[in-house]
Amino acid sequence: MIPGFTPGMPITGRQLPLLAGAASLLIAPFLFIGGPDWASGPLLKSAWNLGHILLFALLTLAVRPWRWLSGWRLWLGVTAVLLAVGIGIELIQSGQNRDVDGQDLLRNLIGSWLIIAWRPMLMPRTRASACQGLIAATATLLLCFELGTTGIVAARQWQIHHQLPLLYDFSHQNPEPFWTGSPAVSANHSVNHPHSLKIDLGTGTYSGVSLNNLPADWRGFERLTITLFNPSAEPLALTLRINDVAHDRSDHAYNDRYNTRLALGPGFNTFTRNLADIENAPNGRFMDMSQIRRMGLFAVRLPEPRTVYLSDLRLD
Repeated sequence: MIPGFTPGMPITGRQLPLLAGAASLLIAPFLFIGGPDWASGPLLKSAWNLGHILLFALLTLAVRPWRWLSGWRLWLGVTAVLLAVGIGIELIQSGQNRDVDGQDLLRNLIGSWLIIAWRPMLMPRTRASACQGLIAATATLLLCFELGTTGIVAARQWQIHHQLPLLYDFSHQNPEPFWTGSPAVSANHSVNHPHSLKIDLGTGTYSGVSLNNLPADWRGFERLTITLFNPSAEPLALTLRINDVAHDRSDHAYNDRYNTRLALGPGFNTFTRNLADIENAPNGRFMDMSQIRRMGLFAVRLPEPRTVYLSDLRLD
């Protein structure tokens, strides 16, 4: 129990820093222990990142830097210290195989800036100036931006969850939140959709795209159907790979995921694969069909660059 604090008592100005310090000590370890990893979904990552704002707001309340600094020196000193601390945290996280996110530095600052900006506005018997009001409003807008970003991610993930049997909604104008490998929206060779995805394949060892943000629960469906258009008169061999969350968090063994070869002739090609085969693909275990995490489509060591169009991708 915090000295001088009894449950049920109103919190005084002297007790607030103690409570803030205790709460920050409880939260701080989660910067390094637990939390989302690279295999976690976008919503968990986005919501978890908001913890930076809360932690550094609590730390600012606990430390009370306005006891030693004021005016522009307070803002400059706190900002400099937080940038140094934030860079140190990111470097430590990178050594623990955690993703380094420069945006976390801004979130740290937003948490502290909110407290510094609003403190003069909330102090009794103090009349805040217009400049202080503007600063408080700016800090609040930065907070709203972060909250809004998480809200957008939540809305997107809700849409993805409810778009089945489609694994990708071809009405999206920007595939970047869903794919890696830079597919481009195209008006050509679509099948019952507003657009297709144009995939440019290079001559590297592996060249293609990966759908990393897709409906995860494939239970209740029987088949995967994929339609591709090959604009060339020459055949094209592609590899389709699918894995679950457990594979992402393992050593990524080839026989721990589903791999199949797709032989494309000229024009439209539709391929159907039984989900039972995908479920049984990992060696020594069943793929978790409620936690599908990634789907890749790529070519291997092409002698020359090629182009293919993804026209439909669904479960049946």
